[in-house]
Amino acid sequence: MGDADTMAESLDEAKVGALIRARRHNLRLTLQSLGDLSGVSVGYLSQVERDQASPSLSTLTAIARALDVGVDYFIAAPRAQDALTRAGRRMRFSVDRSSVSYERLHAEFPGSVLSAFLITIGPGYRSETAHHEGEEIVYVLEGRLTVRIEDEVTVLGAGDSFHFRGNRSHSWSNESADPVKLMWSGTLTMFRSGPEPVAQ
Repeated sequence: MGDADTMAESLDEAKVGALIRARRHNLRLTLQSLGDLSGVSVGYLSQVERDQASPSLSTLTAIARALDVGVDYFIAAPRAQDALTRAGRRMRFSVDRSSVSYERLHAEFPGSVLSAFLITIGPGYRSETAHHEGEEIVYVLEGRLTVRIEDEVTVLGAGDSFHFRGNRSHSWSNESADPVKLMWSGTLTMFRSGPEPVAQ
């Protein structure tokens, strides 16, 4: 079995909820405190901790920041890498076996603020509502993506793009019977460079 297969298995077996709960307890934070720090509702945090909901990367980033760790603490994502990525060789990952998979496109270097992923969204998936600092751009490659920005609903098809501020409440869903493939780019810092975090 290759390294990529081993990594994929470890990602599938990882339980994000248990890691969040353990880190929260280690910091002596209540669910309410974590909710206040992250901007994520207590009800949704409770679902995530009990593995009854799979957070999007943006929400997991907000939770990670509130817990003073990087997203890589929860999903064992790769560290800084070369600027070039090759089709078919990028590591793919998902959060707790959700129907959304990610391929990391961006590299990390001092001062970088841009993150980018190729994202595949399975039929029927609906994200939680999120809001955060920064901005996002979504470019649909295949399928039809429904985007909700506050009270506005927009359906994007292949070739369509959407650019919005992250501090506006937003969510997306695939309400079709086919997968959606898109390129997402934004100014969220997803991962941290530096030493591996120590498990608590």
